[in-house]
Amino acid sequence: MSTWLITHEDCLEHDTGSDHPERIARLEAILTALSAPAFADLHRKAAIAAPHEALAAVHDAEYIERIFAAIPASGRQHINADTVVSAGSREAALKAAGAGIQAVDAIQAGEARRVFCATRPPGHHAEPDESMGFCLFNNAAIAAFHARQAHGIQRVAVVDFDVHHGNGTQTMFQGQEGLFYLSLHQHPLFPGSGTRAENIPGNIFNLPLPAGTGSEAYRQQFHGEAISALIDFDPELLILSAGFDAAATDPLAGLELTTEDFAWITDELVAVANYCCGGHICSMLEGGYDLKALADGVAAHVAGLMR
Repeated sequence: MSTWLITHEDCLEHDTGSDHPERIARLEAILTALSAPAFADLHRKAAIAAPHEALAAVHDAEYIERIFAAIPASGRQHINADTVVSAGSREAALKAAGAGIQAVDAIQAGEARRVFCATRPPGHHAEPDESMGFCLFNNAAIAAFHARQAHGIQRVAVVDFDVHHGNGTQTMFQGQEGLFYLSLHQHPLFPGSGTRAENIPGNIFNLPLPAGTGSEAYRQQFHGEAISALIDFDPELLILSAGFDAAATDPLAGLELTTEDFAWITDELVAVANYCCGGHICSMLEGGYDLKALADGVAAHVAGLMR
């Protein structure tokens, strides 16, 4: 089985403005990096659009309509302080959510073993009824609920290594038997959630890290606590909220990881997937706002998924 790259040109039409952190140039930098000869064996697919029922599995119907109604016919529109939509945002958001559905289907059909979804806008801050943190729909949660509803997968884990806590995914997973949300993130930092006090055995596991945390301390926490908790959950499918904003040069946070750390994180998660669930991983792009660190981190991550 091959490793897939799912993306779509519509995701380049989500125009937040060139000065916005979550800008078109992010995806352009990633696709340039993944055009290198080292990635010639990636099976490249165009993302499908998520159907309404997949969005409605995790989001309120009124919220979905409110997001679509806010998208302008031209120009850009702020829907809150940090989240911007443009005329191309509807199709971009549908493709970003649809990519995870497509990845899960390909994995379950035996067509792919691991998939990286290079799409935007990101998703892990999107709540059932609220957009925030550059996110419109919660792509990882949509993929997880689809895996359960369409394929009968009993245990799905989302591992979130974005530097910001995925408050939306936690909300959607909280109290749901058979779903496990694991997040390593800087705290305190936007959105302010993700303390250990919020942890629920076998369901929610937050590992908050202070600003300035570098490679050694991060790896100790990841290998010593996160991997153990993930193996204890024993997922049948592993979904990654793959953020690259824990890089030392990222302008929106204060962790100090390197490209080599993202390669190491990937190797650790691949090893868990190989042990628990036949190597099956659906990885979905979240944050990362220094373009070089983002491109280098994604390249290291995808190279690890291909091994």
